[in-house]
Amino acid sequence: MVGMNLTSNDIRGKETIMEPAKTSVLVVEDDPAIARGLCDVLVFNGYHAETVADGNRGCESALEGAWDLILLDVMLPGIDGFSICREIRRKRPTQPVIMLTAKGSEDDIVTGFTAGADDYVSKPFSLRELMVRVEAVLRRSGKTMGDERIRCGDVLFDGLNLQATCDDRTAALTRREMDIVVYLFRHRERIVSKAELLTEVWHYKDPGIETRTVDIHMLKLRKKIASLTNGSGLIETVRGEGYRLESES
Repeated sequence: MVGMNLTSNDIRGKETIMEPAKTSVLVVEDDPAIARGLCDVLVFNGYHAETVADGNRGCESALEGAWDLILLDVMLPGIDGFSICREIRRKRPTQPVIMLTAKGSEDDIVTGFTAGADDYVSKPFSLRELMVRVEAVLRRSGKTMGDERIRCGDVLFDGLNLQATCDDRTAALTRREMDIVVYLFRHRERIVSKAELLTEVWHYKDPGIETRTVDIHMLKLRKKIASLTNGSGLIETVRGEGYRLESES
């Protein structure tokens, strides 16, 4: 090994101990201060972190490396973060990605999720909020509700192929949208709160964190369902309580 001078006396009779590999995070961020701060907090919390400062190199590193998570800024020199996320999702469908951006409008958040982001954090954000999001995405990566086929009213939700069909119409679903449908279906006899969805579907440890993730996903999912059913979104919002599948489902 480079930098180590071990003799036979150093290793004789000693058991070899293999330390578990650290969770690896790629930070694609062009602001040096933010990139350094992100790396510092990730390393402090036990992660291995590397940074890339431009979109072209960031896209290459994301696709060539073996990363447990990618923190991806939107406004980058070269290729923007939305385009990088779409390319990651096309070539590595299960790669966990969190988008970081100063753009916090609803349209930008929708664009981020449509591009395939697992979560979206608007700047400025607290380090506590960031680590909650990081831990949640890492906990749920690779863990899905299953490749189920569920019929709600006239709509068939296919978890294996990630699509919903009604008569001759079809809409593509994201894995998170399918997870939402499955969870609501399993608990269709009662109202499911936003906090419960954050805990059980998004796997947040702190469901009280301020986030519009559930609202944005519900909006997108309802629009997709409505495009199949000529208006019915199937998912009912109970003001102040949460969500449930409509009774006729």
